[in-house]
Amino acid sequence: MSLFITSINSGSNGNCYYVGNESEAVLIDVGISCKEIEARMRRLQLPIEKVKAIFISHEHVDHIRGAAQISKKYFLPVYIKPRTYKHAGIHLDRAFVHNFNVNEKIKIGNLTITPFDKHHDAQDPVSFVVEHQGIKAGVITDIGIACKRVIHYFKQCHACFLESNYDEQLLHEGPYPLRLKQRISGGSGHISNTQALELFVKHKPKYMSHLLLSHLSKNNNHPDIVQQLFNQYAGEVKIIVASRDEESPVFEIAHHTKSEIIPLAVKKEMVQLNLF
Repeated sequence: MSLFITSINSGSNGNCYYVGNESEAVLIDVGISCKEIEARMRRLQLPIEKVKAIFISHEHVDHIRGAAQISKKYFLPVYIKPRTYKHAGIHLDRAFVHNFNVNEKIKIGNLTITPFDKHHDAQDPVSFVVEHQGIKAGVITDIGIACKRVIHYFKQCHACFLESNYDEQLLHEGPYPLRLKQRISGGSGHISNTQALELFVKHKPKYMSHLLLSHLSKNNNHPDIVQQLFNQYAGEVKIIVASRDEESPVFEIAHHTKSEIIPLAVKKEMVQLNLF
């Protein structure tokens, strides 16, 4: 009874996240090519046939670039908001286009996907929580602020892909024009390392086991900065910085926390007691 998760790619050059159980999975966003997804999933020994659906968070090209191609090749339904599809600039077979409502659960086999609103400069942006038998993994990126909805769903996650887009000093001192800097940090763009850390420290559930820090800026951040910052507050949570150039390992997310694991010696004693 587990979820298996990996970041296939994460960054402004393309985003794609895999969440699944033993027999089925979904892709959250498809911002890289079908060919590249196939290659990376082969390296991870994840059969692409396990993927049963695609969910699109918003219409920006780094989240939808490969959606039409992979949907067509593998006959995959694409769950996408109408305004998102209208502005996405992609063409899908209408039979594979599925609308959804925020906060309403969607069943894909034994997986349950819950979309929710967020702040981002797109037409109708959403993030997602994927659940299997009570285990929840969030994909919460491209959020301008950690609003009440983000906090509500983050607090439920055993694991989460969480945006940590920019270092505030690097953005401030960097070469971007003022208008772009304001767009990134203005509440409808992305959240900083500091904002992501605040969300994590204040609201992580006690059973969270993995945090994959995602959608790092190439020019205004660095993996070492993020890793070192979060490691100070990680506790027993495994901190992974998702790469913009390659897939992450596959992580198994289970119910058990350290305090819930029964030592082998105790198990043997329990078996012996049950014999009498």
